[in-house]
Amino acid sequence: MSLPPDPHADLRIDAGWIVPVRPNGLVLEQHSLLLRDGRIAALAPTAQADAWQASEHLRLPGHVLIPGLVNLHTHAAMNLLRGYADDLPLMTWLTQHIWPAEGRHVCADFVRDGTRLACLEMLEGGITCFNDMYFFPEAAVEAAVAAGMRIAAGIIVLDATTPYAADPDDYLGKGLAVRDAWRDHELVRFCLAPHAPYSVGDRALEKVVTYAAQLDLPVHMHVHETEDEIRHSLQHHGLRPLARLRGLGLLGPNLTAVHAVHVSEEEIDTLATHSCHVAHCPASNLKLASGFAPVARLLAAGVNVGIGSDGAASNNRLDLFAEMRLAALLAKGVAGDPAVLPAHRALEMATLAGARALGLDDRIGSLEVGKSADVVAVDLAAPRSQPCYDPVSQLVYCAGREQVSHVWVNGRAVVADGQSIRVDASEALARAHAWRERIAGRH
Repeated sequence: MSLPPDPHADLRIDAGWIVPVRPNGLVLEQHSLLLRDGRIAALAPTAQADAWQASEHLRLPGHVLIPGLVNLHTHAAMNLLRGYADDLPLMTWLTQHIWPAEGRHVCADFVRDGTRLACLEMLEGGITCFNDMYFFPEAAVEAAVAAGMRIAAGIIVLDATTPYAADPDDYLGKGLAVRDAWRDHELVRFCLAPHAPYSVGDRALEKVVTYAAQLDLPVHMHVHETEDEIRHSLQHHGLRPLARLRGLGLLGPNLTAVHAVHVSEEEIDTLATHSCHVAHCPASNLKLASGFAPVARLLAAGVNVGIGSDGAASNNRLDLFAEMRLAALLAKGVAGDPAVLPAHRALEMATLAGARALGLDDRIGSLEVGKSADVVAVDLAAPRSQPCYDPVSQLVYCAGREQVSHVWVNGRAVVADGQSIRVDASEALARAHAWRERIAGRH
């Protein structure tokens, strides 16, 4: 270990294991992570870390350190609709329950309060960055920044009129104004977020393509989620949705296709050829009976696949530990191959792959010197996680989010001893209860 000219760290964390994620498969035992100025300064064997002088020293001998988890697809404010309309098909759920409720209740305060509740849940579960798609994105950004959490805020686009905007131009104008106001904040990133092929017309999608190219913005969109979506596209456009998006110029390395459940071999090749990304949401796909995404075939074709929770109204939890386990198990079952999607790959999907889709893999997603210090400590010392032969196997197949003890974002502590230290839980819960009374009273 070579030392810098000034071997000083703001924080030294001694851990039983460190899993950097890159290089793939590497597990460092009895190592220390040293943080300085919000970045990772060094990874060193604990026996050699005394060469550094640290302002703070934290000893976690039964813990594993991993990069902060990246939730590649969610609708954070919909935490206020958790359990509101369960056990229904997607379009029935949307058109008869969710969209009417949103039409009555969604406003900036709804989004701010719902996102605050979501940030509390996600941070305490080891999620440090989320890719959001919802109305009033400035309220979501305000809540995330106050929580000390990274957000990729979606500039949502719809053809339909909502309490947020009147038409596609209005959505784009308002969203881009928010981007201009927050674009330089260290925790904030923006994506263009046309909702889905069935809810956004060609003219609006052409504008999305233009803005994505001009402003170098990722695009985040539901694609091939259900068979009904495909039938609708064939009926109205004479093309399957992915073919229509390709014709409009939307496919490329800035596109994250959310769900991608019903894709043919040719469409998988198309996604790979255009270097598109996929946000895999296994629990939501199961709950809405959308189907089983062909994750093993997507990965084999070279498609970058990250993991998302979807919103709490269709999951009903923002829990990437549960999603990692489910993703790995479903991939094995669908492929008929127990070697498909091993634990290390599942962890990569929940960290570096999500960062890559957002264009943030040079900053987050792995524990490497120079990267931002988005770090999660998971306690594996309890009987439920012992004996531990492979900490990554324990993380994916055994551990739960309740075992997250500490979280740092940009080197700043946001969770300590399992509790958020930036979000007032009592206030968040009081606001959630108030919204429940209001929404239930109108139901």
